[in-house]
Amino acid sequence: MLEILTLVAFGLALYTLNASRTSAQKISEEVLRLRREVEALKAAGPVVAVEAGQADDVATAPADAADEPEQEAFEGPWAGTTDELEKGRAIFGGAPAEEAPETVAASETAQDVSTAPAATPVATPAKPRESFESRIGARWAVWVGGVALALGGIFMVKYSIEAGLLSPAVRLSLAAVFGLLLIAVGEFVRRRTQPLIANAFQNAMIPGVLTAAGALTLFAVTYVSYAVYGYFGPLTAFVLLAVVSFGTIGLSLLHGQALAGLGLLASMLTPALVSTENPSAWGLFGFLGIAWLATFATARIRRWQAVPALANAGMLMWTLLYLTQASYVDVIPVLLTMLLLALGHGLLWPGSVTAEDVPRPAATSATPTPTPAVLSTALDRLFAPPLLAVSLTGALAMAFPALVLASKVPAIAYGEYAFAAIVLALAVLGTLRGWAIYPALLSAIAAVGGVMKMTALPGGLIDPFTLIEPPTLDGAQPVSVLGLVPVNLLLVLAVAYAAVGLVAVRLQRKGERAFAAIWSILAPAVPFAILAVSFLTLGNLSFDLKHGLLAIVLGLVFFAAAEMFSRESEAQDGADVTQWAFVAGGFAFLVLALHALTDGLATTLGIAVLGTVAVFATRLRRWPVLPWLMAAAAMLVAGRIAWEPTIVGAANLSKTPVFNQLLAGYGIPAALLALSAFELRRWPGERIRNLLQALASLFVLLTAGILVRHGMNGGVLDSAVPTLGEQATYTLLIIGASAVMMSLDLKSPSPVFRYGSMVVGVLSVLSVLSAHFIGLNPYFTGELLGKWPVLDLLLVDYLLPGLAYGGLALYARHRRPLPYVIMLALTAVALAFAWVTLSVRRYWHGEGIADWKGFLQPETYTYSVVWLLLGVMLLAIGSKFDSRSIRLASAGLVLISVVKVFLVDMSNLEGILRALSFIGLGAVLIGIGLFYQKILSRKSGTEDAAELNAEA
Repeated sequence: MLEILTLVAFGLALYTLNASRTSAQKISEEVLRLRREVEALKAAGPVVAVEAGQADDVATAPADAADEPEQEAFEGPWAGTTDELEKGRAIFGGAPAEEAPETVAASETAQDVSTAPAATPVATPAKPRESFESRIGARWAVWVGGVALALGGIFMVKYSIEAGLLSPAVRLSLAAVFGLLLIAVGEFVRRRTQPLIANAFQNAMIPGVLTAAGALTLFAVTYVSYAVYGYFGPLTAFVLLAVVSFGTIGLSLLHGQALAGLGLLASMLTPALVSTENPSAWGLFGFLGIAWLATFATARIRRWQAVPALANAGMLMWTLLYLTQASYVDVIPVLLTMLLLALGHGLLWPGSVTAEDVPRPAATSATPTPTPAVLSTALDRLFAPPLLAVSLTGALAMAFPALVLASKVPAIAYGEYAFAAIVLALAVLGTLRGWAIYPALLSAIAAVGGVMKMTALPGGLIDPFTLIEPPTLDGAQPVSVLGLVPVNLLLVLAVAYAAVGLVAVRLQRKGERAFAAIWSILAPAVPFAILAVSFLTLGNLSFDLKHGLLAIVLGLVFFAAAEMFSRESEAQDGADVTQWAFVAGGFAFLVLALHALTDGLATTLGIAVLGTVAVFATRLRRWPVLPWLMAAAAMLVAGRIAWEPTIVGAANLSKTPVFNQLLAGYGIPAALLALSAFELRRWPGERIRNLLQALASLFVLLTAGILVRHGMNGGVLDSAVPTLGEQATYTLLIIGASAVMMSLDLKSPSPVFRYGSMVVGVLSVLSVLSAHFIGLNPYFTGELLGKWPVLDLLLVDYLLPGLAYGGLALYARHRRPLPYVIMLALTAVALAFAWVTLSVRRYWHGEGIADWKGFLQPETYTYSVVWLLLGVMLLAIGSKFDSRSIRLASAGLVLISVVKVFLVDMSNLEGILRALSFIGLGAVLIGIGLFYQKILSRKSGTEDAAELNAEA
């Protein structure tokens, strides 16, 4: 049955070949007939011009004629005969023939017609869809036939084995002859088939299918001879399989990209099919490198994309398998292969190709000018370079092995050196080629990720691998010596990457500026990350001269580079990415140097000083990035404070109030921030000035708060809950800060001071409500108030903040929104009410006023008296300052007193105290009524206008 199927498949292939040749002959005859008709029309006279009446008839013809795309789209084959013939001959390898006289005459006629003025432009019709019959007969039959031929050769060998008709050597020889015969027939058909047919069915070319079937047959014969019968040794089988694979890749130059893919697949399978007792990494990667080079050379000649991308994927797969599965890894062959990939991509394919060198797709090539929908931004062009698949897969094929090598250190000898070399090779590739955006990005990712894996992540270099000698090429194992070679290697990698990045910016600024901007970020960022990781994991955190000096050098280098590029660039409105990135990178390196060379208070102050120097440098260079460095310095100082609030450590912190390390650590940065904001008072950018003002205000509050905390806790900074006195000090500081910010805003208007003063005021009110009235209230906590009446804790915690809020409300009146002023005034009233109430309780119970002591009858009566007096006082104050909110607060307080008298005093008081409570209440209410009558009468202008009084 298998033999019958093979014969049927072979017959179908021959029939398809014959049918294609017959179709080609018919098309040629039709072309000749149409040429004769054109010549006859030319001999009869010009018939191209159309009379006016006929043109009108044509213009007014029904639209149905326009709905016939096939008729409008029909063009005689002579319209593009020359181009298609040349394209077909290029595909099939035929020599260009001389153009027939008829063809020349027809082309000249067509040119004359095309240059004649046309009445209306005619749109190019859409390409008609291929029919189902064409797919079945001309395409699928070819592919199925080719597969059938390949299976036929395999089944023939299988049948001869099972039937025992021939010896194994004869069977294999016949199968090899069959494969060679298929390749020869494919070449014969390629030379004889008409080019027009191949141009129409490029993805179903019969010569390529026959050649592929023959190559598969030869590959199978070679492998069976080695694996089943043992006619060949491993070396011979390997060489023969390689010859078949490379021959297939070479024939793909004639038969297309599909055959190249088949040859590539065979070459990638060859090392897996041939096994040996002594595997060699040099042999494996040498063969893979040659196969990869052959594939890329073929791809460059034919300008392919898919096959080289698959070659990169195959190389990546073999490299990862070797690095992860081999019992012993030899790094040198892997490194040389990765360097070969970098050189191949940079010099061979894509090489120096640009976007203009890559042909556009057929859908857009017909459009002479790109439409707005087709146009893309610079970043879009940058991240979609020509030959994207090749460049991306090539970068991945180098980046992943580098990361694996880094993760295997120290298990793989010299793996860290190979990792560094591969990373730098990727970076150099991204420097020299404009399409290499992905090699550049992946080099940065691999560099940072690999260094972190080697040092900071579990299994890295920190514990087991810090001392080795430089590598040698004789395969000797590393020996421990007295030198921190891995640290030196990381430092060399950082310097080398910075140099490559600077060169890349220099080169790319002449071409793609978007790519130069990307490199401007990578150039300082990657070396800084490497140096920082090395210092934090392998350096001396107290004092590290090596990391510190290198950081200073790199910082100065990037500042110098920023100066050089700033002079050369044509920055628009200060939006030069290179300048921003290099200046920020130089500042980051100097900050890292401070951390390496100093410690504690000196580091904190040094960062603030660096930011201040950057601000004053604006007098020499008007770079927009310089003031923002002070904001970055403030953020870093805030981060250090959050990490260690004592600045110098709890054990080293002095217990002297105010004059200690906290004053310098918090106060000097605050002063420098204020000085920087003042220096930028005429700077054109308002945002940075407002930001520095806000940061200065914040640091001033932090300084005052931390000094209060330190002084009121015996010189100790811990996480204990603050006392009521400490909280009161914080409240007074915040109120004072709000008033100071309001004054600064009135003197020099600034949104930071304007809105910052209100934000601080709102936060302080929330703090009062949560701490003074609930959380730290001595009535609930039982905290002792002190031995001296009046001059006790209540004075500091309630009366003084109440007076401060009252003064702030008066100061903010007519300067801030009315709701904000009312909030401050009501907070002042609430604090005064709390002070009066708690003072009465202290009078009757002493310095301890906890709630468990209960209430006395005289105490209850006293509350009514003082509340009424406070209400009258508030009424007078509200009238004095014409504050309606204070008068309403007094009314509310009187209402509370009325409710207390009728509900509490009536039930709890007895005798004279109950009578006095009601008498006092009545007298006060009558006095308040008389007072309001006089005020309202005075406002209305007459004492008898009752209706006006009522309205008021």
